[in-house]
Amino acid sequence: MALKVAVQMDHIANINIAGDSTFALLLEAKARGHTLFHYTPDRMAMRDGAVFATVEPLEVKDEAGAHFSLGEKRRVALDEMDVVLMRQDPPFDMAYVTATHLLERIHPKTLVVNDPAHVRNAPEKIFVTEFPELMPPTLISRDLSEIKAFRAEFGDVVMKPLYGNGGAAVFRLTADDLNFGSLYDLFATTFREPWVIQQFLPAVKHGDKRIILVDGEAAGAVNRVPSEGDLRSNMVRGGAARPTDLTDRELEICARIGPSLKKMGLIFVGIDVIDGNLTEINVTSPTGLRAIKRLGGPDIAAQIWDRIEEKRATA
Repeated sequence: MALKVAVQMDHIANINIAGDSTFALLLEAKARGHTLFHYTPDRMAMRDGAVFATVEPLEVKDEAGAHFSLGEKRRVALDEMDVVLMRQDPPFDMAYVTATHLLERIHPKTLVVNDPAHVRNAPEKIFVTEFPELMPPTLISRDLSEIKAFRAEFGDVVMKPLYGNGGAAVFRLTADDLNFGSLYDLFATTFREPWVIQQFLPAVKHGDKRIILVDGEAAGAVNRVPSEGDLRSNMVRGGAARPTDLTDRELEICARIGPSLKKMGLIFVGIDVIDGNLTEINVTSPTGLRAIKRLGGPDIAAQIWDRIEEKRATA
């Protein structure tokens, strides 16, 4: 069943194909004979309730430096597509929220992956708090007294933006760190929203495991180990990918959250687990597909397309 697939993403010219999960999905779509179209979020429009985008036919190949070619631009109604992959990276700001509102107008007639209403309603560092029993102690606030009290209780903490991504602006503060006041001022000036304060987990030095769930089922994982001298294990920050298996605790976490993900139409989700503690549920543009396959794990892009095709066939 050949599908017309539009991918809403940051411009394809700027991606690193070696680690980009969107590119893995595009390669798999091409292998299955689907027709691909590319557009960036700023090319969307809504006229009298109908949603349009200026798209370009897209061809892809797994060759760095020559990984894509684009055809002639044309304006199309997005409800003429069979599938839209919403894959632009955060920040999860009002532009991102607006894009979910526009895509909600065409879903599910056009299958949007992931369901845009639930992407909007599941910011990854807030949605995860629906499962507090799976998490380390976590505070979301910008109130200085709340943060001081949390830090006094747990000592060694991590502070990070509520709507950031890729490990940007993630800081560890030890109990006696004199930079706390300055860092609080920096966060308060930089971010209008609250931020996340979380108990530091020393086992992060052994890895922060990214687990991919497909339609609520655990599909595969990669262990991301921080580089020397860095707290962050994100691969875009120099973290090293290592093969891994899921522990009983990690399978328990997936079984606990999986039914909610499936019910919400979140087909492609990446969760982060440190030493058996769930820290984030990524529903916007999770990474990890290419690393998992490269390290001998399953072809999760194929699993995702299996589910998409099943949903289109039964729509």
